[in-house]
Amino acid sequence: MAIQKRILVACGTAIATSTVVARAIEEALQARGIPVYTRQCKATEVPGLVQGMDLVVTTTPLPSNLGVPVIQTLAFLTGIGREAVIEQIITALTA
Repeated sequence: MAIQKRILVACGTAIATSTVVARAIEEALQARGIPVYTRQCKATEVPGLVQGMDLVVTTTPLPSNLGVPVIQTLAFLTGIGREAVIEQIITALTA
């Protein structure tokens, strides 16, 4: 059984945008057989919540020195480049 990966999903307010992104990531990875846990937060909360996470996916700029890979994208909101970002997430989680 694959180990569940932990993804922190950040946006400006941790309400609507991060919810859409987190659900899209969960569905895409589940469809590929990758167990995942997502947690939503505000971008300002990331430094205090990143410990124990495997990846951060954000819709807003964040520092890159968080100790885990950071993917900044709007692909889950616009649909543009969505599959490429999913592959980027999978690569980051399996590296």
